[in-house]
Amino acid sequence: MAFSMGASLLDAVVLSVVAKEGASGTYGYKITQEVRGVLAVSESTLYPVLRRLQKESFLETYDKAFQGRNRRYYKITSGGMILLDSYRREWMECRKNLDWILLGIERTKDGL
Repeated sequence: MAFSMGASLLDAVVLSVVAKEGASGTYGYKITQEVRGVLAVSESTLYPVLRRLQKESFLETYDKAFQGRNRRYYKITSGGMILLDSYRREWMECRKNLDWILLGIERTKDGL
């Protein structure tokens, strides 16, 4: 993707990837692979994002043995879901405005 993506969008994508895995959460490498499938970011960029979201209590972690090693899993917290919902509302508004300006798609009340 040629567009520069800000930190808030990266946070929103990371939270979305973790949230879609449900109550069991998902591990760091899988998160990085999914995010890298849609955004051009490095693993060295993503792991600090995961740590910061954990420090800010939007994600929680637990370790689980896998093939003789510990694998760190991430789960979204209730605060993380609230933040993700906020990001999703902001995304819909941003997308509506960008569609209007870039594609000439008429803006409607419901945002579609």
